[in-house]
Amino acid sequence: MAQIKLTKMELRDQQYKLKQLQKYLPTLQLKKAMLQTEVNNAIYEIEGLTRAYKGELEACQSFQSLLTDPEADLIDRSADVEEVLKRFENIAGAEIPFFERVVFRPTEYSLLETPLWVDSAIEKVKGLVTAKEKIEVVKEKKRILEKELREVSIRVNLFEKILIPRTQGHIKKIKVFLGDQELASVAQAKVAKSKIEKRKAEEAIA
Repeated sequence: MAQIKLTKMELRDQQYKLKQLQKYLPTLQLKKAMLQTEVNNAIYEIEGLTRAYKGELEACQSFQSLLTDPEADLIDRSADVEEVLKRFENIAGAEIPFFERVVFRPTEYSLLETPLWVDSAIEKVKGLVTAKEKIEVVKEKKRILEKELREVSIRVNLFEKILIPRTQGHIKKIKVFLGDQELASVAQAKVAKSKIEKRKAEEAIA
């Protein structure tokens, strides 16, 4: 670490630095609080979506016995995901994904030649896949938020525990040094004045 100069100019520099650190710290603390709230919200959202997913899974179990049917392969193909569409929003400086919809690969089949239960099964499986993808997007959101939260927390700790205390220590050290110098100068001035007065007194007697 560079040695600080024990001068009035350095004192002004350190005081300005401290002012800037103390000015920026509340912004970092607010950002940390916002990110923590968003992480907590993501956790609650995942819990809710997981319950919804289990509901979709139960709905699919109603036709589970039919999946041995030759037409069941059509269900798998119809629920094949081509793309998960997401939008992104800036939250506390981080680009966060939000679920839009699932795009399934187009599957052509004859409505007349396919059993009625297949259409219903396809919709239920698509609902199940969509519910799962919603969870994955929120998990991705949570990971990004947690990463940003860790980085901001490190910066807050750096400000609170290192930069601000260190700068305050520098200011105190410089003030003590300058104060000692001022006292020494006053003492020297008094000694010099005393010597001058003594010399004058001696000259007057002579």
